Amino acid sequence: MHTHVRPYPARAVLAALLSTLFTFVLLVSPTATASASAADLFNSAQGKFADGDARGALADIGGAVAQDPGDPNAVALQAIYADAASDLITREAALARLGAMDAGMRAGVHGLLDAVRTASFTPPNPLPAIQGPSTAIIVLGYGLLPDGSMRSELINRLQATVIQSFVSPFSPIIVTGGNPQNGITEAAAMQGWLQANGVAPQRIHAEHRAGSTVANALNSVPLARSLGAGGAIIVTSANHIRRATVDFNVAGLPVVGAMSAVTSAGQLIAEVAPLTKDQQLGMYRDAIRVFGIPAGY
Repeated sequence: MHTHVRPYPARAVLAALLSTLFTFVLLVSPTATASASAADLFNSAQGKFADGDARGALADIGGAVAQDPGDPNAVALQAIYADAASDLITREAALARLGAMDAGMRAGVHGLLDAVRTASFTPPNPLPAIQGPSTAIIVLGYGLLPDGSMRSELINRLQATVIQSFVSPFSPIIVTGGNPQNGITEAAAMQGWLQANGVAPQRIHAEHRAGSTVANALNSVPLARSLGAGGAIIVTSANHIRRATVDFNVAGLPVVGAMSAVTSAGQLIAEVAPLTKDQQLGMYRDAIRVFGIPAGY
């Protein structure tokens, strides 16, 4: 006589759970994702970082580096993403690997990280800085109204620029901003306002192409150097000054002063606290673009 033994319910449940877990591991294991190329992972990492997912970006760029360890752009991003995600071990390992590949690029990434770190702990400053002719005063544009007239935010920046120009009377002034409205660029509007408010025309140099803070830096730095400037005083709004400072430093023009256009004590107080890592992500993203790492392959 044969006795049929039925499996214990708990054993059946355990077997089902193990089967599900095994399937999940296969789905997320490197073997399962091996079909994703290094370029795919690089692009995915950049997309995730743009969306604010620093840890997801770090995981993807780690996969790209594993597949193509000789790609300096991927290794540089690994160091930057690790810094943004507060993964110091991965950051230092990536910097060491990058240094062995390209010492100059490693130094540039280190400078980028230092610029973000410094800016995040530097509160906006409403006071002008005293500088000489080797320092350019660079005022950043702000969107014009459809008729080409200036918004109050931009006028606030220009008022701060006038004060800064009086304190540093020999510094050249660069106005930077494109985005034309009614045929007028931001730089042209700023140039006209400064002249109308007592700034000598020969001191003002206009950069008419920039459509972003990144472009402000990339386009203004060569102009500043052509004028003999080796440093910059940046003039912009209080909530914009840290990101702008990072961009210009990474672009290769040291920021030796930054004057924030402040309209109230409350506005200044709101920007005094050091930035959190999440708040710093915009600075990291800008810095990556200024540094010249491609958004994708």
